[in-house]
Amino acid sequence: MQVFAAVVDAGSFVKAAEALVMSKAAVSRHVADLESRLGVRLLHRTTRRLSPTAEGEAFHASCKALLAEVDAAEAEVTAHSGEAAGLLKLNVPVSFGLLHLAPLWPEFMALNPAVTLEVTLADRFVDLVEEGYDLAVRIARLPASSLVSRQLGSTRGVLCASAQYLREHGAPAAPADLARHTVFAYSLLASGDTWSFDGPDGPVAVKVAPRMRTNSGDTCRIAALQHRGIVLQPSFLVGADLLAGTLVEVLPQYRSATLGIYAVWPTRKHLPAKVRLLIDFLVAAFRIQAWPQ
Repeated sequence: MQVFAAVVDAGSFVKAAEALVMSKAAVSRHVADLESRLGVRLLHRTTRRLSPTAEGEAFHASCKALLAEVDAAEAEVTAHSGEAAGLLKLNVPVSFGLLHLAPLWPEFMALNPAVTLEVTLADRFVDLVEEGYDLAVRIARLPASSLVSRQLGSTRGVLCASAQYLREHGAPAAPADLARHTVFAYSLLASGDTWSFDGPDGPVAVKVAPRMRTNSGDTCRIAALQHRGIVLQPSFLVGADLLAGTLVEVLPQYRSATLGIYAVWPTRKHLPAKVRLLIDFLVAAFRIQAWPQ
């Protein structure tokens, strides 16, 4: 069942074999034996693609449910023992993952030598249950969901540029002035090219015309450090630059939204020891926030 589920999830025997650390021949044999035992064809196979039959789709759903029960049973036993072991699959944001999480993983593994980490860095929204993640770190205003969460910290968007850029082009006096400035925008911002702030007279929003859009906050930051324009980036990314004076906050009286930084995980009756220990480890690591607000 594990092999068959992996084949359907991966969409190929080769990718499933890689994920399971098995040979392609062994994976094929397991699926063939399963089909022989059940007396039905579970997969449509062609030279170009692989897909489940109607019977395969139904069996795949049953397999996933049963395997989840197996995981839960094992988790209950290990939770009582307090020992963390096995693969821990994580999804974390790219910039935050590189700056603030990557230095923590070696320490966590040293404390838990039986745990293996698989860390995926991606800024897209992932379905933890569907994609098989044990835990994710998200920076957001969390909507109501079936997930469980624990806050690690917070961050706010900071409008900033280099002092040299502001000397050469003048500092904006109000958010509306951003329309005449060169800006570099994070393309995954929920509000798109509309930047919103809370100012002295209440909320204000301005439509910017970015010279460049990118899905990398680090790329925006580097452009600002090279005196090219104004950026709106989270304090966890530009906080050290503001402290060093290499970037200067623009329009500090206009504040962008503050977002929570959360560890989130699927709702489970029995939380595996490896996940519980990682959550506690992250909470302790961020008890003192490493970036200024």
